[in-house]
Amino acid sequence: MTKAKKKNQWAGWGPGEHPEQHYLVTPRHLAGGGDLRHVTEYLRASGWKDQSKTGGPLVFDSPDRSIRVGYDPFVQPGGWTISAKPTPRQEAWVATFGPRLPVEIVAGFTDALAQPRSAHAPNVWEPLHQQGWRSERAPHVRASSPDGTAFLQFHQTGPGQAMWWARAANEHGIAWHATFTPTTPMHLIAAFNTALAHPDPVMRPRGHVPPSRHTRTRSMSVQPFQLRAWQQTRITAARAATWALNTTTRRPATTPAGPRQTSGGSYARR
Repeated sequence: MTKAKKKNQWAGWGPGEHPEQHYLVTPRHLAGGGDLRHVTEYLRASGWKDQSKTGGPLVFDSPDRSIRVGYDPFVQPGGWTISAKPTPRQEAWVATFGPRLPVEIVAGFTDALAQPRSAHAPNVWEPLHQQGWRSERAPHVRASSPDGTAFLQFHQTGPGQAMWWARAANEHGIAWHATFTPTTPMHLIAAFNTALAHPDPVMRPRGHVPPSRHTRTRSMSVQPFQLRAWQQTRITAARAATWALNTTTRRPATTPAGPRQTSGGSYARR
């Protein structure tokens, strides 16, 4: 195997190639945190700069250095902080996620940071409504999961005092919380909501499934090479999307203005 090929491959997940017991968990919002690399390796493959220091928090900066994604387990309550500097087209914004927010849901938000932004403002509630989340309007605009264990709320207490707030809880208490300043781009909140309400289960290794009567699990044996392959597929997709985006943005305009034409075209564990 060449050095170049080794460099592009995902590092091994564990010793040996023996089957390991994992669980498919639903609903995903109660599945526990998961492997941070599900988030960070996608950003790395998308050209984000790893600014982390050995023994310190994880820190990744966008290629233009306008957005920072950080994960800090050394403070209380810890977790994710994603912040954006003000630009001519966008106000500054901040999103925070608790440490037990599943990485698949975090990635719904952070993956969207590395992808082109639609020109159309999305309906942030639509991904939730499509999966049967219930709407409420008093005292705040809110959508709750069918089982009542999670919600997203637009919380406004006065002029200029507003925020987006999401939370999940089980019989043992609050599992995680997430907040977004009101200036957070709507397409990012919509991406978060799509991942939050997605009906597919997420995978966790034995010993990493939070106990709850609200979760359903299905046991399965997984080979380490399968985990590597799933993660490599995700990394390859990130590289392909980044290459396509860079190719489009760098292409010089060589044709007169006219009608625009377009051409068609994991799981994680600790």
